[in-house]
Amino acid sequence: MFDHIAILAPGLLGASVARAARHYGAAKRITLWARRPETRLQLKDQPWCDRIAETPAEAVREAQLVIICAPVDQIVPLVTQIAAHLATGAIVTDVGSVKGEICRQGDKALAAPASSANFVGSHPMAGSAQTGWEHGRADLFVGRAVFVTPLPTTDAKATERVVAFWAALESNVATVEPDAHDEIVAHISHLPQVIASTLCASLAKKDPRWRNFSGGGLRDTTRIASSDPKLWKSILEQNRDEVLRALRNYQEELQAMERALANRDWFEVQAILERGKAYRDPFRPIP
Repeated sequence: MFDHIAILAPGLLGASVARAARHYGAAKRITLWARRPETRLQLKDQPWCDRIAETPAEAVREAQLVIICAPVDQIVPLVTQIAAHLATGAIVTDVGSVKGEICRQGDKALAAPASSANFVGSHPMAGSAQTGWEHGRADLFVGRAVFVTPLPTTDAKATERVVAFWAALESNVATVEPDAHDEIVAHISHLPQVIASTLCASLAKKDPRWRNFSGGGLRDTTRIASSDPKLWKSILEQNRDEVLRALRNYQEELQAMERALANRDWFEVQAILERGKAYRDPFRPIP
């Protein structure tokens, strides 16, 4: 599909993109750039990349597709840094879990008169509590949802190529506007993270030995509380308004359960439990 792709700041997602692109033949050549010199040295021995660049500008110079895998607060600075070095007609995408401002600012950074590059946002709904390129997997995106988030002014052909790239990795691609994406993930991704983390923060005030008695319920509910706090702080900062709206909606449901318990309204307690079960049961299994 692409003669040459460049992946900047490869952690778990970036390394998985590189492995998957090589496995599925989505790129003939793969160039990586990592911020830390020791990481660049380690990556030189990996069979799923062809070249390790010393700078972002060097990495993107001949690339048709650039995938930025940095934390959300570093994506736009990287786009700005590489803008003058992109090849004619290059496409820049990312894997950030917040899209509104990243897409607008990324598009603006590439809007200089001399630039013919296009920014098209992406967000694969894949990952794990593990971080680092060494945990990357070629099958990480198989059957997983990937959002592609063009602006209304984004070049349609650039969007089609980004959609086709993720589809080639056997992802289920959904195309939505950036702000609609942020509303969706505030509810289905960012709110669960906040709930899991605050539940553990609350339990931490109790006897720490209680955790040794926990069954699968607590472990399943709080698995994502082990995620990187610095990474999630940046995500919540970037999507603050939508997360606040999601939290307020959730608080209404939680307060309804509190009232029902306080009033011994067991019919309402059961109704809330049944609404939850009806939403959860049709979930597709994770590949």
